[in-house]
Amino acid sequence: MDPRSQVLHTFISLCILEPLSLPESPGGVAVESSPYVPCIFCKECYVLAEQNQLLKHMIIEHKLVIADVKLVADFRSYILHWKRRFAEQPITDFCSVIRTNSKAPLEEQDNYFLLCDALPEDRLLREQLQQKKLREILEQQQRERYDTSFHSVCMFCDQEFTGNRSVLLNHMAREHAFNIGLPDNIVNCYEFLAVLQGKLDSLQCLYCEKVFRDKNTLKDHMRKKQHRRINAKNKEYDKFYIINYLEFGKSWEEVQSEDDRELLDNLEEDWSDWEEHPVCAVCLFCEQQADTTEKLYLHMQKSHGFHFPKIKSEHGLNFYQQVKLVNFIRREIHHCRCYNCQEKFESKGGLIGHMEETKHIAFLPARSTWDQPQYYFPTYENDTLLCTLSDSEDVITEDQSEEVPVVSEDISSLKALKQSSVLNQLLCEENKSQEKF
Repeated sequence: MDPRSQVLHTFISLCILEPLSLPESPGGVAVESSPYVPCIFCKECYVLAEQNQLLKHMIIEHKLVIADVKLVADFRSYILHWKRRFAEQPITDFCSVIRTNSKAPLEEQDNYFLLCDALPEDRLLREQLQQKKLREILEQQQRERYDTSFHSVCMFCDQEFTGNRSVLLNHMAREHAFNIGLPDNIVNCYEFLAVLQGKLDSLQCLYCEKVFRDKNTLKDHMRKKQHRRINAKNKEYDKFYIINYLEFGKSWEEVQSEDDRELLDNLEEDWSDWEEHPVCAVCLFCEQQADTTEKLYLHMQKSHGFHFPKIKSEHGLNFYQQVKLVNFIRREIHHCRCYNCQEKFESKGGLIGHMEETKHIAFLPARSTWDQPQYYFPTYENDTLLCTLSDSEDVITEDQSEEVPVVSEDISSLKALKQSSVLNQLLCEENKSQEKF
């Protein structure tokens, strides 16, 4: 190749012949900023996740204290702003000076500088960063609300879910009594679920945060202690809830405490026109919800052939028996098992089809099957239907011989009661057994 042609070829190969674009993340959000944060005064740098180390460094080495740093929406941008400003003007133009050991000799005194939102520029900066963060969070939440490519696995039963995130969150609330809130109140759902899954993988309870020796022990603990919920006091979860971004300089606790104070201040107001917000109860056999028990009973009768008021009347069910019946049916349906013939099915749909076709859904098994103390405990922790049950005036219990413990108001024969008490009999037997030894 001719030397001049070779030089020309080299020159062309080094030229940029088309416009270039910086990489962007999906949805038009800017690329994630540097993970490092510099000191405001010197060349020291710290990882963003270890911002407390930087704050400690600035207090010890440079005597700078930043107030309410936890409420700064974008810590790195905040630090970079003041690094530039302190390079332009003396720190005393911005910060309040706090003198320590003021009564000690001059050489033992120290001056600390306080940077806080009492300074108009600082407050404006914090508000701007808050607004910017809020816009980004709302855009992210909007994308997640309409995202149909969501894919994740349930933390409790390993069932896979695709489509929208609400499917998984509602499943965990309904099937496992694990409720982290309404989907529309949550942002960065993938990261949130990953944090929770990481804690479970580390055998840590999500509520009390104790660590257990194995998975089964942890599972039993969370079920028995009703710890299938997150610890609201753990600040690690704050960034996953929209409420923590809505008001400048306020956490969710402060927002809620203000709401409570407002309620207390308005106790004297007229509440005569107040209407209770309807609470939705879920059908025993499908996911249909209704805001009144009448609508729910009508749905179960028309759609499934299960006439709850009629069954209640025919069997003379009092309140506690209704509770046990509901919990029994919930348990059997959850296990995909027909409560009449005990046949097991692969899916809930197959079970309901069988029960409707064979009319097994309309008839109760023997009372001894479901009228058991174990069914006093709800199958689902958030079962609203249990809160709507009530005794009917015309209900007469079939088994009138059932013994119900009653505390007597008449204590005139207290001595006789003590002598005939079962506890007294047990105590006597215990004393006799000890005398033998």
